[in-house]
Amino acid sequence: MKQQGAHPEDTEGTPDASSRPDTAKQPGGAHRDVAHIDEVEGDEPLLPARVHRPSDLMRLVGGVLAVVVLLAIAAFAHGTTSGLEQDINKGTGQAPDLLIKIAGLASSIAILLVPVAFAIERLIKRDGLRIADGVLAAVLAHGVTLATDLWVARAAPDSIQDALTQPSPGDIHALTDPVHGYLAPVIAYMTAVGMSRRPRWRAVLWVVLLLDAFSMLVTGYTTPFSIILTVLIGWTVAYGTLYAVGSPNVRPTGRTLMAGLRTVGFRPVTASREEAADAAEGGDRGRRYFVTLEDGPPLDVTVVDREQQAQGFFYRAWRNLALRGFATRRSLQSLRQALEQEALLAYAAIAAGANAPKLIATSELGPDAVMLVYEHTGGRTLDSLDYGEITDELLRDTWHQVMALQSRRIAHRRLVGDAILVDRSGTVILTDLRGGEIAAGDLLLRMDVSQLLVTLGLRVGAERAVASALSVLGPDAVADCLPMLQPIALSRSTRATLRRLARERAEREREAVLEASRHSRPARAHDADVSRPVVLEKADKKAVRAEQRAEKRAIDEALDEAREEDLLSQIRQEVLRIRPQAPVEPARLERVRPRTLISLIAGAIGAYFLLTQLTHIEFGPLISNAEWGWVAAAVLFSALSYVAAAMALLGFVPERVPFPRTVAAQVAGSFVKIVAPAAVGGVALNTRFLQRAGVRPGLAVASVGASQLFGLGCHILMLLAFGYLTGTEKTPSLSPSRTVIGGLLTVAVLVLVVTSVPFLRKFVVTRVRSLFAGVVPRMLDVLQRPQKLVTGIGGMLLLTACFVMCLDASIRAFGDESTSVSIASVAVVFLAGNALGSAAPTPGGVGAVEATLTVGLIAVGLPKEVAAPAVLLFRLLTLWLPVLPGWLAFNHLTRKAAL
Repeated sequence: MKQQGAHPEDTEGTPDASSRPDTAKQPGGAHRDVAHIDEVEGDEPLLPARVHRPSDLMRLVGGVLAVVVLLAIAAFAHGTTSGLEQDINKGTGQAPDLLIKIAGLASSIAILLVPVAFAIERLIKRDGLRIADGVLAAVLAHGVTLATDLWVARAAPDSIQDALTQPSPGDIHALTDPVHGYLAPVIAYMTAVGMSRRPRWRAVLWVVLLLDAFSMLVTGYTTPFSIILTVLIGWTVAYGTLYAVGSPNVRPTGRTLMAGLRTVGFRPVTASREEAADAAEGGDRGRRYFVTLEDGPPLDVTVVDREQQAQGFFYRAWRNLALRGFATRRSLQSLRQALEQEALLAYAAIAAGANAPKLIATSELGPDAVMLVYEHTGGRTLDSLDYGEITDELLRDTWHQVMALQSRRIAHRRLVGDAILVDRSGTVILTDLRGGEIAAGDLLLRMDVSQLLVTLGLRVGAERAVASALSVLGPDAVADCLPMLQPIALSRSTRATLRRLARERAEREREAVLEASRHSRPARAHDADVSRPVVLEKADKKAVRAEQRAEKRAIDEALDEAREEDLLSQIRQEVLRIRPQAPVEPARLERVRPRTLISLIAGAIGAYFLLTQLTHIEFGPLISNAEWGWVAAAVLFSALSYVAAAMALLGFVPERVPFPRTVAAQVAGSFVKIVAPAAVGGVALNTRFLQRAGVRPGLAVASVGASQLFGLGCHILMLLAFGYLTGTEKTPSLSPSRTVIGGLLTVAVLVLVVTSVPFLRKFVVTRVRSLFAGVVPRMLDVLQRPQKLVTGIGGMLLLTACFVMCLDASIRAFGDESTSVSIASVAVVFLAGNALGSAAPTPGGVGAVEATLTVGLIAVGLPKEVAAPAVLLFRLLTLWLPVLPGWLAFNHLTRKAAL
């Protein structure tokens, strides 16, 4: 159990030789030198000097929100703020002048002396880094106050300015400062250096702040909202600084551990830090030490401090939000709660008859850490055992220990490989009970069974894992856990392992397809001719088609042979062999599903962008001058685009997929692209739709990829063609043919850069190879069906034509004959805007598309008064108005299990 090879600087000597005997008697009569007392091996040699505490981040966020709320109150509750100021001025006006002068003088002196006094006290104790943190926070706070003063003076609404300032008593033509430039840095400094955690200094701090606030309010040099804003800015900047630069690490050292063990009656000799195996779980299970004593057996000691408790905080907070309460535990406990919970679980497990480490002592290690002392167990974890060492008897013993816990309603909550210990005699010991729960419900107990099934299945396979569980728990208990057999119910490390295995399976399947494709087409010389079947002789066409069918059969056979079921499916099948009627529908553990979050985010983002687009438009003249016949035509072309999109997709899917449902999926895509870039959301939705329609995952990805590839080619060809046609017209403002040439030259330069940089070249080659590995065979399948190819290419051309005609009808709805432009010019503008919208990272290309279309239409000769409303109408019909029917279609297809 000892960690070998510790660095020399990790070994610490005795802090005070006079406090220990000069020698200690060793077995056999030997004497040990005092220099070896309190020897600590492996005491975290890589322990960081600073840590970033989530609590500081939470306080930073809380401070920012408080500032926002304060400014909102000042902006929208002007009457309340004015009344509050009048009441305070009326109350403080009764204060004696002598008291006011004394308070002002005392606060002015204390504001300067208190920070200096604390800095001197810290420097004497050699804590200069903390003072440096405070100075940095003070400088940043001063900068924030200057920026706030400038904003309030020049850009803030009048209501906020009235709440934060008032006429200066010395000069009625001047205003008081919105934020006190000297007070906010002092607050930031005192917060960053940690004065608030020391009772005496904290009392002095509050007295100084109250005196200063009182004197400033009475003399009329500030307002209540100004004081509150000053305090919030100083407080927020301080915690933001602490989170950015990190706080000094106050974890207890090994020598602190040795001293703590003496306080509970032990006489330690050495302490060896054990390897941490819980990084994947958030690292909050404490540091482990193996401690030898002068007399008696060795000990296992767990040290838990505040920094380790903070690790994994955001992951646990997300789990608490996403999962129901019965499936989660508190995201952040106090040290006292953690100590009591682990001690309670240790005693309860032993009382239940399970083999668990025996807790013999607990103690605090100062204000920031606690320790739990166990009898030494020894042995190895399940993860460290070889396959041959994991016998059926060991598996059954593991299930017996879990059954003992469940007989007393104790849930372990973390039955992973490193929590199952096997000692030298082969006895199984359950460790890491800290996250467990007493009086657990049925769901938690079933989650433990499902977790252990997966843990054992990862080591010995699904068949042996299920067989051992059946022999101990019985068929009914094992069958009841099937609804819990889902990734969300498993531990974080187990889910990571399952994802890694899934990637490996997918890679093996891909390699099998590539290998089959290489061996089934020996005549590579025909490949170039296959892409031009119209020029082949009839006999050659039949031979090529037969070769293609043979290749497809070989790929399908190789894919079937390489396909492997995941571990969860294997476990389900093993259980269903014994209990065919067992429930397999996953239990609802999620409180908030990702799909729900996506819907909420989509609505918020869509509303935000829509409002920002519409706030500067005058709808009265716009509606009165519109030609409603052309508006109806634009609506018709927009609706027809979804039919064209369905044709463009199904043209590259040889399998039979219902056309109406495909059209509904394209309508649903108008909702999805609000929350994701158009090129990403549409691909993901179509791939998912095809998989739900019965197309194999690899083939679904290949079909969508082939559609995208053909679409890109058509887009480039149409841009070149319309660019040439527009360049031949007499348009004084724009020559798109030059733009096309410039774009081609830019692409050529990018290609040269990519091919000249080895890293980029390797990256692109890898991605292109993986793309063509599935897309090229899919294209060959489509080439065997001319009607499919015509449908796909025709759908792409029709889709572009619908959008171009929709934009043209939108232009005609607000223009006349004198302001019309050619279809070729409209097509070039649309194709350029659509390409930019697909590349833009904003949802639906918002912002980029509008700007490109507006500038492009103006460049081809359209007046700004016509171009702006035309683009607005076009985007309303093709992006914003379809959101509601898209949302309805998305939910309908989801309920029908089509998405």
